[in-house]
Amino acid sequence: MTHSGTTTRRIPWTLIAGLLALIAVIAAAHGHRSDASPSTTAAPHHHVHRGEHHGQLGEAGGAVPAGTTVFNDQVPAVAKLDPDLLGALRRAATDAAADGIELMVNGGWRSPAYEDQLHREAIAKYGSEAEADRWVATGTTSAHVSGDAVDIGPSRAAAWLSEHGAAYGLCQIYANEPWHYERRPEASERGCPPMYADPTQDPRTEG
Repeated sequence: MTHSGTTTRRIPWTLIAGLLALIAVIAAAHGHRSDASPSTTAAPHHHVHRGEHHGQLGEAGGAVPAGTTVFNDQVPAVAKLDPDLLGALRRAATDAAADGIELMVNGGWRSPAYEDQLHREAIAKYGSEAEADRWVATGTTSAHVSGDAVDIGPSRAAAWLSEHGAAYGLCQIYANEPWHYERRPEASERGCPPMYADPTQDPRTEG
């Protein structure tokens, strides 16, 4: 179209659409990086073990991808849990869903190598082996390595399990780790046993 002898060029709509799509991709990538950071608001010392490592220290060794539930059989950290523990977790998760609660897995079965790696990282984080031992066991002492322990999140899910877990034989074991649960079959009739202050008070972690 011409007006007063001047030609006006219109920007092709395909170019506009492409620019808008590029802006959307950049914004989504920025949001993904922000969401990928594990939250520690409810539990300052909670180690959320994601699949950031590779090989035996990655998902195959027990690292947990974000968004993993107790029903994700394709994730080794879930699939290799003790069958009785996993069954109890799934029964609890089914009932929790009726209350609008989803039980997510932040830690489950781990290989000895991966557990030892987490222990080394804890030493670096807390500054001493003694303090690290209060939060992470070793590859020879951890109940995670035998598939007998699971770390549940988010905090509202752990709180739900704290209130209702005994009915399923699921108990919080350490007072400083409200996310760490193990199976205690007798709890459905007798209630959960007293908690240890932290893993260093648990006779199983000695040695």
